[in-house]
Amino acid sequence: MHSHIQINQVNKVFSSGERVVVALENVDLNIARGEFVCLLGPSGCGKSTLLNTIAGFSFPTSGEILVDGIQVLLPGPDRGMVFQEYALFPWMTVEKNIAFGLEIKKLPKDQIFEKVRSLLKMLNLQDFRDRYPKDLSGGMRQRVAIARVLALDAPIMLMDEPFGALDSLTRRNLQDELLRIWMEYQKTIIFVTHSIEESIYLADRIVVMTYRPGKIKKDVTVTMLRPRDPSSAEFNALKKELSTLVMEEQSRLNQDEIKLPTD
Repeated sequence: MHSHIQINQVNKVFSSGERVVVALENVDLNIARGEFVCLLGPSGCGKSTLLNTIAGFSFPTSGEILVDGIQVLLPGPDRGMVFQEYALFPWMTVEKNIAFGLEIKKLPKDQIFEKVRSLLKMLNLQDFRDRYPKDLSGGMRQRVAIARVLALDAPIMLMDEPFGALDSLTRRNLQDELLRIWMEYQKTIIFVTHSIEESIYLADRIVVMTYRPGKIKKDVTVTMLRPRDPSSAEFNALKKELSTLVMEEQSRLNQDEIKLPTD
């Protein structure tokens, strides 16, 4: 399979005053079309920084990111982003939030209506079409955020801990929903998480990142068939292997925090 996304020798350095933080160092990663890849690691390992550079919200200090062979210089319609904080317009109804991007693209009204209607149905939001975000649960808001990205039909979905703030039952429901969407629409998904179990449940590949500077520590291919059973021996053997890798980085993070002077 040809690479849909190529990350070549990407470095990202943030500097403020005399403080310099190397967020990403020599990151090389190829992601095939239709792959589901999870970026896994503790806070401060550059997962979100890498996702933002793929999105075009941030630019590498050196190296390059290519989508279909074209260098990423800006955000684009080929990449849709889903954030942890839902990022919905509070003054718009569910229906209007989903339709927003399509209206910006000036699609014909009947086309917008049809597309929004099918997405409302697909994500079980029909009964909430006239509600405002404040009247929805966290899980419902995240469904709307996913529907809004799907409306624009971006071949790549970038997801930054989208289920991190949800209770475990809602989280599992949305994980299953996301897998169904991924299989049906054959999207390329890059999904940031610090949950080992979530990464095993969802991904074709799990890219474990090191604590600052963020490098690729290990790229693990998950061979288990879906749906995956978190109570199976295979699932738990992989969970144990990944836990060891992640905990090594977590302990480096903890040591770093001890060294930092408190304000």
